[in-house]
Amino acid sequence: MALPPKLLQATFLPDRTDPSRGRMAWWGGDDTAELARRRGLPEGEPGWIALALPDGPARTLARLVPLLQAVPALAALATGKQVSDSALVWRAAALGALGEDSALDGLAPLMPPAAHAVTLDGDTVWSAAELLAAFRHAVHGTYASPSKIPDALLAARERMAERVPVEAVPRPYQRHGIAWLGAVAEHRTGAILADDMGLGKTLQTIALLAGRSTTRPHLVVCPTSVVGNWAREIARFAPGLRIVRHHGPGRASEATAFAPGAVVITSYSLLLRDLALLSDVDWEVLVLDEAQQIKNHTGQTAKAARAVPARARIALTGTPVENRLAELWSIMDFANPGLLGPHKRFAKRFAEPIELRRDPGATARLRELIAPYLLRRLKSEVATDLPAKLESTVACTLTREQAKLYRKTVKGALDVGLGDGFERHGRVLALLTALKQICNHPAQFLGETEGPLTGRSGKLDRVTEMLGEIVDSGDRALVFTQYRKMGELLAGHLSAELDLPRVPFLHGGVSGTGREAMVDAFQDGSAPPILLVSLKAGGTGLNLTAANHVVHYDRWWNPAVEDQATDRAHRIGQTRRVDVHKLVTGGTLEERVAELLERKRSLADAIVGTGEEWITRLDDAGLRALVELSEVEVGE
Repeated sequence: MALPPKLLQATFLPDRTDPSRGRMAWWGGDDTAELARRRGLPEGEPGWIALALPDGPARTLARLVPLLQAVPALAALATGKQVSDSALVWRAAALGALGEDSALDGLAPLMPPAAHAVTLDGDTVWSAAELLAAFRHAVHGTYASPSKIPDALLAARERMAERVPVEAVPRPYQRHGIAWLGAVAEHRTGAILADDMGLGKTLQTIALLAGRSTTRPHLVVCPTSVVGNWAREIARFAPGLRIVRHHGPGRASEATAFAPGAVVITSYSLLLRDLALLSDVDWEVLVLDEAQQIKNHTGQTAKAARAVPARARIALTGTPVENRLAELWSIMDFANPGLLGPHKRFAKRFAEPIELRRDPGATARLRELIAPYLLRRLKSEVATDLPAKLESTVACTLTREQAKLYRKTVKGALDVGLGDGFERHGRVLALLTALKQICNHPAQFLGETEGPLTGRSGKLDRVTEMLGEIVDSGDRALVFTQYRKMGELLAGHLSAELDLPRVPFLHGGVSGTGREAMVDAFQDGSAPPILLVSLKAGGTGLNLTAANHVVHYDRWWNPAVEDQATDRAHRIGQTRRVDVHKLVTGGTLEERVAELLERKRSLADAIVGTGEEWITRLDDAGLRALVELSEVEVGE
């Protein structure tokens, strides 16, 4: 059992003579007591425990803590990178054991070996299920008298014991999120639920809305592509809620159409168009889904969102910061106006010190300020049962036709000159678009609508081979492209080459009804095993867990956007490993930008902006080095 030397491990040590008793054991690390203190856990008394280690049973020095002290401390344990998986699962057990009897049933499969390595008789290891059962029994015995339960823990127990108002069994971290959202709404404030993509932000929010007894309606604003998904999820998890789709030509024009307690679902575009109507309603809870839509605080969408009145404001986003801390300011200013001060003061106090100088003091102050209003959990912390995501870069070779077009396009642009100012900006973007289209397929670049496709693009030939293997193995795949023309070419080509019915293509021109039908058919297996998706139209909000392969045919050059697209498949409900294939054409700007992105994924190191904007600021020498074709092997 290889354990990180600096992580504190936790397990439960039952008392075999008295099942109503037992103690928690902290172990691992060079100084177990010090590690416990750093995590806010009681230090406990030293003692020896028998653990099953790779070389056989061994006596290990640990710190032993009575449950009366250990359980409330575990319940309050802060999560993060420095908390071991074993401590996290016992934290969930501490909360669950004081709630419903079924609260621990889903924890056994999540337990890492370190969480139940204690032996029963010096030889036999307790199973996860047996140890959890003993823990539950011991906790109930310890807290048999309500006077022994700390006030804060008693409140947590009462919350946990309440029936969650959705027709689902939320996971422990989701129950915590639901309670946290409820507390936020109760205090008529706002918050950002920034859980990692795929962890169920929608379910947690629906539980909040379903649990609010109110004389006012709720408003959910989301991208057009997920209006139908929100309606389906509410009908599934909270069928008692009335749903009003404020969408399409037949949408309401009077506030009286929004009944008390109803959930009104609309899009960001209609928020702008119908702002006069929507800002005239006294909403109970206002939810912004994919709240990165308002990351530009000077944009009309952000201004419109701030203008809508509500008792509580909830922003949902898996990427609270994509490129700059100004985006966090904009989203938080919607949720809690004024919390972070005026934007200029925020930039001087936090953004500049953190982004330019990596100031640890400023980082700590900002974290402390926003902590009560921002909740973020990562899959690696709370969804340890979620299958792995395996990412790989697939190198593709240019054909002779592609290489000729590529060199000619670069030479023509650089020989003529790119100019300066806005003219240069436009010309550089046009060059980048042309080169990316050539890497995709000459037919896309040349605007061809007829003629053969096979053998003209190394990338197309490679993806056809890959998808053929995926289909033959019985798997399903999502293929993302940012170009509608390329998606249409792929749809026809893949259908013919792989002997499939017409491969569906989900893009911005598909109606809401058509989009829902396309998603449902892919999920239930009645559609072909490949779904082509426009990155902008389908990169957020959709649940496509039927796929266990994700192919990025061309790159968006913004890691956060690509991750959002990938997590249409890698999310709760997925039962298999998700293989992510990122296609990159060797020797071209695709390869060089991909290398840069791999080195520059964190905010502090970011040199990239949204899409290709950062490239337009390169000088001629830097641009030439980025785009010129290397001397690489070219296919036939």
